Amino acid sequence: MNRGKISLVLGSGGARGYAHIGVIEELEKRGYEVASISGASMGALIGGLYACDRLDEYKEWVLGLDTLDVASLLDISFSRGGIIEGEKVFDRLAKMIGEVDIEDLPIKYTAVSTDIVRKKEVWFQQGSLLDAIRASIAIPSVFTPVKMGNMVLVDGGALNPLPVAPTQSDLTDMIVAVNLYAETEKPQIKTEERADIRRRNIETAVRDLFVKAKEERKFTMFDVLDKTFDTMQDALTRYRIAGYPPDVMVDISMHVCSTFDFHKAAEVIEAGRMAAVEALDNMKERV
Repeated sequence: MNRGKISLVLGSGGARGYAHIGVIEELEKRGYEVASISGASMGALIGGLYACDRLDEYKEWVLGLDTLDVASLLDISFSRGGIIEGEKVFDRLAKMIGEVDIEDLPIKYTAVSTDIVRKKEVWFQQGSLLDAIRASIAIPSVFTPVKMGNMVLVDGGALNPLPVAPTQSDLTDMIVAVNLYAETEKPQIKTEERADIRRRNIETAVRDLFVKAKEERKFTMFDVLDKTFDTMQDALTRYRIAGYPPDVMVDISMHVCSTFDFHKAAEVIEAGRMAAVEALDNMKERV
């Protein structure tokens, strides 16, 4: 049963963006039709994959990633404006997405990036989908910025972590936004027992490497970047929501994982589904 058309706004938040997958799946389960998508950073990635019908393939891939797999995808470089160039990740994404232009998608799509030269938002609503995603997802100081003409583009979340504005003129029944920086408790998620012994052993080994530093309450460079970006994103999200409130807000706890926990897809996707159930059930009660 079709319950109506919605505009879906997917926020930035690093690995927390996996939660968008769970939200989309719950919306589809309830019969909603996603007629337009606006996203920043991971929101632009998940939204773009959904719009070009590659989200299931992406989900299958990330569910199989462990900490060693994630580490192998990081091509470290300190010479081009970011710690990670991201070529390995985008090579994989390029194979999934192919050569697709935004204007040819069946769903209206906007990827939001930030031009650090002009200090302005950039909305990608036409041209290469893969280029738009890459420009939107370049976390400052972490991933290499994208140069287009006179623009130097970084993560859309640097100025607008939850880009509701591009959906304001859509002829849809409601705007549903997914906020990845909610100050709520981390949900209790029951995950299936891991049968993969290799994965458990790797995760244990990596965890042991950092246990001493954690006991001494020391921050790594990525911890500092993570906390700094979280603080900035949370403040900007509150500011943006005040100006452009959505009809329904799906709040994902910012404590569900850290920005760089890309090996935790299963539990974060489930957290997104649980948050969507709560938000949509609450909406139904209000109506």
